[in-house]
Amino acid sequence: MSEKKEFNVIGMTCSACANNIERRLKKIDGIESANVNFAIEKLNIVFDETKVKQEDIINAVKKGGYDLEEEKKTRNVTIPIDGMTCTACATAIERRVGKLEGVENITVNFATEKAVINYNSDITRLSDIKNTIKKAGYTPLEIDKSDEIDADKLRKEKERKILWQKFITATTFAIPLLYIAMGHMIGLPIPKIINPHYHPVYFALIQLILTIPIVIAGNKFYINGYRNLIKREPNMDTLVALGTSAAILYGVYATFEIINGKLEFANDLYFESAGVIIAFILLGKYLETVTKGKTSDAIKKLMGLQPKTALVIKDNEEIEIPIDEVEVGDIILVKPGEKIPVDGIIVEGNTSVDEAMLTGESIPVEKNKGDKVIGASINKNGTIKFRAAKVGKDTALSQIIKLVEEAQGSKAPIAKMADIISGYFVPIVISIAIISGLIWYFSGASPVFSLTIFIAVLVIACPCALGLATPTAIMVGTGKGAENGVLFKNGGALELTHKLNTIVFDKTGTITEGKPVVTDIIVADNYTKNEILSIAASAEKGSEHPLGEAIVKEAENKNISLKKVDKFIAIPGHGIEVIIENKDIYLGNKKLMIEKNIEITLENESDRLAAEGKTPMYISIDGNLAGIIAVADTVKPSSKDAIRKLHDLGIKVAMITGDNRKTADAIAKQVGIDIVLAEVLPQDKANEVKKLQETGDKVAMVGDGINDAPALAQADVGIAIGSGTDVAMESADIVLMKSDLEDVVTAIELSKATIRNIKQNLFWAFGYNTLGIPIAAGVLYAFGGPKLNPMIAGAAMAFSSVSVVTNALRLKGFKPTGFKPSHKKLI
Repeated sequence: MSEKKEFNVIGMTCSACANNIERRLKKIDGIESANVNFAIEKLNIVFDETKVKQEDIINAVKKGGYDLEEEKKTRNVTIPIDGMTCTACATAIERRVGKLEGVENITVNFATEKAVINYNSDITRLSDIKNTIKKAGYTPLEIDKSDEIDADKLRKEKERKILWQKFITATTFAIPLLYIAMGHMIGLPIPKIINPHYHPVYFALIQLILTIPIVIAGNKFYINGYRNLIKREPNMDTLVALGTSAAILYGVYATFEIINGKLEFANDLYFESAGVIIAFILLGKYLETVTKGKTSDAIKKLMGLQPKTALVIKDNEEIEIPIDEVEVGDIILVKPGEKIPVDGIIVEGNTSVDEAMLTGESIPVEKNKGDKVIGASINKNGTIKFRAAKVGKDTALSQIIKLVEEAQGSKAPIAKMADIISGYFVPIVISIAIISGLIWYFSGASPVFSLTIFIAVLVIACPCALGLATPTAIMVGTGKGAENGVLFKNGGALELTHKLNTIVFDKTGTITEGKPVVTDIIVADNYTKNEILSIAASAEKGSEHPLGEAIVKEAENKNISLKKVDKFIAIPGHGIEVIIENKDIYLGNKKLMIEKNIEITLENESDRLAAEGKTPMYISIDGNLAGIIAVADTVKPSSKDAIRKLHDLGIKVAMITGDNRKTADAIAKQVGIDIVLAEVLPQDKANEVKKLQETGDKVAMVGDGINDAPALAQADVGIAIGSGTDVAMESADIVLMKSDLEDVVTAIELSKATIRNIKQNLFWAFGYNTLGIPIAAGVLYAFGGPKLNPMIAGAAMAFSSVSVVTNALRLKGFKPTGFKPSHKKLI
């Protein structure tokens, strides 16, 4: 059995670490896929539970020098407790509640009469904890409201604070170190006691003393770097550790030589190089964590939409409970201006609801008894009671958050080249550094000069820029998509979308509104329009087809009574067969009439209706044509504009429908369709998509995600439209939360912008290393140019990864074509 898990990865410092973890895990039998995203520090893994256990995975990663922390939802609550009389009572509660699965920690304070509890809300519920307290003989009172603790967020905030403190420490000592080491060279005043011209020993010793706290501040570089070197899995830390260690060890050696009277060593101590390099890299790491945090703003915004509590009606009392405690079937009260906590169905009251967070529509939707409401939407002006239908991870908002998280954690194919290079990058750089230093040494350069070259090559190389180039852009791109109602399910879909050159739209509900109405009723001899409508509506009463629903609705509007149906058979792609009052009735398209050998006597009328863009539905009674009911579906206002914009992008547009050719051509003419695929049965839609692919086109299929599932799966990119409350459809690669074709254009434009950004990042990352390493190796110096100072190399390395992330953040400024400030954003 395959199990899918997500873990937080602790201890990674660059993309080489991510590659090392992936390499280790993929060697284990039973692991089907392992994807480590350095940008968000998460591992997504699929494994066979019968072959490998979770503990084996955790241990394998720990052997590599990293830690795994399973994603879990931890809540922290403080519950006042009544009825305790002594400390033994507090101990009894701790013992009882502490035995509950999912309770991580409990502290009961007898003096304050409160229990502070840490628990995993995915495993146990607050109601279980309260019931356990009651069973122990005490009374849990109204809880003190406490925000949910996000352990991962707290860990990253703590990491940022530590990095900042380390940078401040390193800078505090690096500035005077640099001043002392270099100041005398440019005529800056230096105290006589540490002036190299008068007291070279003190000059060396003070630099050594100032370097020690800087090394302590950067201790992680040495711990991680040398540990990974010993394991033959070198990373960025290894480069920093080797480079600065070489500088420091040479400085210590030079200090001993100065003490022994060789004063010429005072000119090149290199303590300042090591100190300034560490300070710069700590700053770079801090800025990297800050900018990486901004790439996941979309998730934070989505999570912020959800209310924290719900007002539940129990025994005619209003009880406010945490949203995690809401269960399916609970009756929830929502007052004007409040957010709706979870998805459900109204049982009492009416109101208007602002669903902009899901649909992007700024106009509130009227809601009455029996209507669905969606969690996180805003109740505008009426008080309602509704029954919870979907709670927790099943709500529409939770599904959206899950989709965005999965997309942000996925890898795009374009990242593969960078991953491969990152895997070999550090060993190659170490080799280049050693070879460069030796070449200069054996060419007659001094050992000090050769050492400078060695250090510069090591500290200028940056695997982080390569590792961050793709995932950061994908994180911002998918987040921006969610903000505009476009949900990419993975990085592959985001990448492939920019290559599309043909888009196939399903007609009903995609190009058109999907809410057809009866426009004409043509009858043969011996029947009235009302008789035909009554028979047709009776036949279609059991059908869920939009055209059938239109006929039933027309009969209801005219107060026409329906007849009893004795037999109902659906004929996919053709129509239906029913028996009413012992009469054999067929209702459907022209194909059905031909198949059943029924003479079509009203062909001129049907051709006229089809030419007007209407769908003629034939009705036969006992083998004879009795009439035609014409149904029309109005084109969405945005369809024509969206198709024009797709043409502007150089994309061909096709329409696929089960309608007859004339009706399809009429609709196609209205909106500017290039290719019309008419009279296509549902099961043949996928074959039509395949035919287009065989011409060499990259094809997207846009449909409602229900009867279009095979075609969505066949297409290079499947796009489900107008399915905001059913966002987890397996067949689609992209889900559009609004029923607006312009979002297809947005998806393509966003894909193009994201891929352009990734290419810029990769160009910078490759270009930086391709140019930087030879310069550091002294190529320019060999031809009379400048020599790269290791301190400048360290600064360049520190800011290269920051520049890549900053460039990715520019995607936040993406605006779809035709965007206006008045447009309603979803988040």
